[in-house]
Amino acid sequence: MSYISFEEVCRDYQTGDTVVHAADHVTFSIEKGEFCVVLGPSGAGKTTVLNLLGGMDKATSGTIRVGDKVVTSMRSPQLTEYRRLDVGFVFQFYNLMPNLTALENVELAQQVCPNALNPSEVLAQVGLQDRMNNFPAQLSGGEQQRVSIARALCKNPALLLCDEPTGALDSKTGEQVLELLTRVTREFGATVVIITHNASIAPLGDRVIRIRNGSVQSVERNEHPARVEDITW
Repeated sequence: MSYISFEEVCRDYQTGDTVVHAADHVTFSIEKGEFCVVLGPSGAGKTTVLNLLGGMDKATSGTIRVGDKVVTSMRSPQLTEYRRLDVGFVFQFYNLMPNLTALENVELAQQVCPNALNPSEVLAQVGLQDRMNNFPAQLSGGEQQRVSIARALCKNPALLLCDEPTGALDSKTGEQVLELLTRVTREFGATVVIITHNASIAPLGDRVIRIRNGSVQSVERNEHPARVEDITW
């Protein structure tokens, strides 16, 4: 059985008299340790899929499994524990605490996860050993995103979910962040799912899931993922 599986998953929203099918019978699987790219245009349903997988939203119907857990069967306390212990989140706009240093931002993970890694060591692994005592305003956009990634990794999650993590970065900085994220699968053993509208990122994925209008258009397995330095941004 695959590590992650979506089976006929739907997420509907009622807007007045109109029902919006944000996820329309979505079915796919992801293997443990894969770097998976979920690709689609704005409004395609990518973020809905990510929110469902991360336990931040509830499916209208269908089944979502992650490892031996059935996410769609979890009650609120179980979902809270799942988000806290099993999943790391990386967002487009970093979500750092401005009044905390880089190290203190990463140390927040220790407050919610009993199996957290050493914050200083994780920051060193993302190349910020000399910036630990800087506040977010003293860091570049790429450095702030690396702090965000370090905070997520400090939880030692089995699953790392990334929502347009390079969307606010220039191409050179974006490539550095992508290099870090692809390295996460090898060095941390995490399964990484990144959603993006940028088709240039697709060749990096072990698996590429294309979504449009709330539905999966295709699932491709890439036996020879490209290196970050070889993609055309």
